[in-house]
Amino acid sequence: MQFPSSTPISLAPSFASVQSSPRPHTPQPVSSNNNDRLPLSVGFNQDHGCFSCGTQSGFRIYNSDPFTETIRRDFDGAGIAIVEMLFRSSIFSLVGGGRTPRYSPNKVMIWDDHQGRCIGELSFRSQVRAVKLRRDRIVVVLEDKIYVYNLADLKLLHQIETFSNIKGICALSPASASCVLACPGQRKGEIRIELYSVKKTRFLQGHDSSLACMALCLNGALLATASTKGTLIRIFSTADGVKLQELRRGADRAAIYSISFSPSTQWLVLSSDKGTVHVFGLKPLLEEARADVAGMSTSPTGTGTALPSAGSSGTSLISAGTNAGSSLSFMRGVLPKYFSSEWSFAQFHVPEETKAIVAFGPQKNTVIIVCANGSYYRCSYDPVHGGEMVQQEYERFMKHDGDDELVTG
Repeated sequence: MQFPSSTPISLAPSFASVQSSPRPHTPQPVSSNNNDRLPLSVGFNQDHGCFSCGTQSGFRIYNSDPFTETIRRDFDGAGIAIVEMLFRSSIFSLVGGGRTPRYSPNKVMIWDDHQGRCIGELSFRSQVRAVKLRRDRIVVVLEDKIYVYNLADLKLLHQIETFSNIKGICALSPASASCVLACPGQRKGEIRIELYSVKKTRFLQGHDSSLACMALCLNGALLATASTKGTLIRIFSTADGVKLQELRRGADRAAIYSISFSPSTQWLVLSSDKGTVHVFGLKPLLEEARADVAGMSTSPTGTGTALPSAGSSGTSLISAGTNAGSSLSFMRGVLPKYFSSEWSFAQFHVPEETKAIVAFGPQKNTVIIVCANGSYYRCSYDPVHGGEMVQQEYERFMKHDGDDELVTG
């Protein structure tokens, strides 16, 4: 089988911070066309400290908290549909899109913001649906295939065939000491887990319906998934495929847009088309799963700093709030499973019902919400009592006259 073509690049082993880029931030004139003011895509970087925004005329980078715009690149009215950051470095992967694409939607361009130019590219026979980066890998998701490359020279390392995956569903762990990839298998609802660090592949039947969203925790030991039904979120151990916890978003169908673990794996947050953001507490037993995957205890930055663990000073999984349950949960095994479900611990309703991606903020017990209509929210929740979250900050990072389709990453 013929592999996609590539142009090799050479990357330094360490990358300069976005904030220290020698190219100063110079805001460009904003077009009067209302469609230019709508994001084509929004996505967080690997540690959720920044988020990127693809537009009809280029791309922008924002700091999550405190909220501020750090980079704006204008390409003379040429659009970028996907922007994937590499932590806070000057390296981005770009895919063209919008009314006048800057690059072909079938190509992934490696952009070096220090140099202000592309330093490599990957070409494919069909549209690129998503791109994932870590310091040693670039993963490109097509509708029915996934390609894994070495980032330094763009050498193809692995090719995966998947079930139809128009949404580009895929998760890649950012921790430097481990490499875990999760994606759809070749059957409806099937999950494929690649444990590259230990050279193992695992398949499990996650849901009866097709997969709609998934996320790995920072070290790749835990995987959260949701199906197109959108009522249940399941937590799996990637080491052995065991289902550890099942969380209920609601009783009616919903489209799950985004799922994210907290850095300590104490909490999980998700957003859906119901306009509600849910925070769940994760069980203490998940600590056992985190210890099962060898070499997955370092931080995503590769500094060797251990992630917070249960029982350590600071954050403890045991202190996580207890998710709400039915008053009839004591009759578990007699009544339908619905009555013994774990419901969310804290909630926030986005006033404007729009697509949104979510992540935990750097401040304790905070959630960052970035919406398709250009809205930004920072909310806080009570870690003991839960309930309704409190809005702490609201910003408009792009003006709009209505919602547009959002590609989430």
